[in-house]
Amino acid sequence: MFNSLPEVFREYGLKSDVRTLLLIRKAMAKGLIKTLGDLHALLKGIVVKEPSDVGPFTKAYYAYFLNIDVKRGESLEDAILRSNTFKEWKTQFLDEADQDIHLKPADLVNEFLDRVHLTSYDIKEIISGKELLADDDPNQSDDDPALESDEQTGNLLEKMADFSDMSLDELMDRLEKIKEQQKTKHQGGSHWIGTGGISPFGHGGGAKNGIRVGGTGGGKMARKVIGDPNFFPIDRDALLNDNNIDAALASVKGVIEESATEKLDIPSTIHKGLKRGGLFIPELTSEKNEELKIIVLIDNGGHSMAPYIKAVQELFRKMKTRFSHDLEVFYFHNTIYDEVFKDERRRKSLAIERLLAYDKKYRIFVIGDASMAPYELNSLSISALKAIQKKFKKTVWLNPEPLRYWAQTYTIQAIKEIIPMFPLTPHGIERAVREMNAKTGDMG
Repeated sequence: MFNSLPEVFREYGLKSDVRTLLLIRKAMAKGLIKTLGDLHALLKGIVVKEPSDVGPFTKAYYAYFLNIDVKRGESLEDAILRSNTFKEWKTQFLDEADQDIHLKPADLVNEFLDRVHLTSYDIKEIISGKELLADDDPNQSDDDPALESDEQTGNLLEKMADFSDMSLDELMDRLEKIKEQQKTKHQGGSHWIGTGGISPFGHGGGAKNGIRVGGTGGGKMARKVIGDPNFFPIDRDALLNDNNIDAALASVKGVIEESATEKLDIPSTIHKGLKRGGLFIPELTSEKNEELKIIVLIDNGGHSMAPYIKAVQELFRKMKTRFSHDLEVFYFHNTIYDEVFKDERRRKSLAIERLLAYDKKYRIFVIGDASMAPYELNSLSISALKAIQKKFKKTVWLNPEPLRYWAQTYTIQAIKEIIPMFPLTPHGIERAVREMNAKTGDMG
């Protein structure tokens, strides 16, 4: 996180090294940094040792965190006015403001600076998420008039809710309860799944360490991400289909735990800060997810898989855009013997030995109904499956066959004894990813 920051400071003639990073991490671990203004105040105290350091620090800070390049002899105001960051913020600000508003460029710059340097001390109220939800009934019905007054879009600069003191399981349990009640879209407030407001569920609001539902980007300030912008209502136990592919995709990418190694996502910090009207909360991204390596083995032969192929292909087509340099896709028919295939028509083969030569850190998703004649699951196939599972500790089998039929099929029972098997549903994929994540210590 911020690994290149000391180097940037040194380029501007400032003294900075790994100790700068350690102090930032300690401050973040203690919850002292909630906005970009907090980060500015902390760094200024660490890096600025003499009055002559203020100018270089300002230039370095704006270049690194806001992509605003202050050229030699140029005023900060002029640099801000010509920057894309300011132009995007100005458009957003004027669109949301009174149409009759008329501000001089200098006034707009001052407004922008007020937002950029907003600190936790400037936010009038930072609410404990745990206390907030303790006073809220998760079983309220969506048409309850008592909640209507809560569903007003508030000023995000006025308050923020911090859910750091709640576990992911607590939030997920509450999310499930609210999901059962929610019937319509909501904006603002602290209860429903929606946009804005301080609810822990949704996106675009003033909440920290909640669960992001919809919106762009990946799990950053949120502890977990569910990617479908129309996620609710949705049956997470339904077999993969056009309506729940995005939710499944988010599960494939993995649950972002608090212990993940994180770094600052500068473009997202700027982009989401502009949308928040200038509340620049440092957006973090997981380095573990960036390094994600996936091999997908798809059974695309036979009539039994035909109903699921379209949805499976769409899911992994979207995966391809997410993990373009870390995703390999191969094909097989019914089960894997001594080779897999590089193309959908299964004409270009890859020997199993070459598959096993891949880095052991790859995550393996086998997609297939595992239903075949018993004789097809012979010793060669069993040997290949065992070799894959032994080499790649994070291997799972995702089965589109309804769970109620699994016990009736011999080959399903045999394969699930070799490779952990889960339903090809958003919930099943999430369970599979959790199974993978639990094996981190086995990677060596």
